[in-house]
Amino acid sequence: MKKILIVDDHPVIRKMIHLALRDDRFELSEACDADAAYQMILAAKPDGLVLDVMMPGELNGYQLCERIKQTPALASIHVVLVTACGQVADQEFGRSLGADAYFVKPFSPVALGAHLKSALLKEIS
Repeated sequence: MKKILIVDDHPVIRKMIHLALRDDRFELSEACDADAAYQMILAAKPDGLVLDVMMPGELNGYQLCERIKQTPALASIHVVLVTACGQVADQEFGRSLGADAYFVKPFSPVALGAHLKSALLKEIS
């Protein structure tokens, strides 16, 4: 079973993503900010992370993505940024920090689910 952590400060967005990822091959958990998410990541090391960029707290999504990708024990986590920051420069910046995918809000939950299934379940599909 693949573990996915959904991180967004808006409960409605977390719920929408949660519904899109309903699959008995996924174990889903949620966090409302990057600071709490980081602690959860250290404890559980998820396989995938759906991460908003703009959230309250000390860390934003870009900073958490960079921290994960620069930590050898965490670098293999598949990070998907999901954000309203949709300019090409924002997307390039996210990818430069190591994001594996970038979805701009409003986004298709179906496309996000398909992406994660393809990325995380490819070896067991």
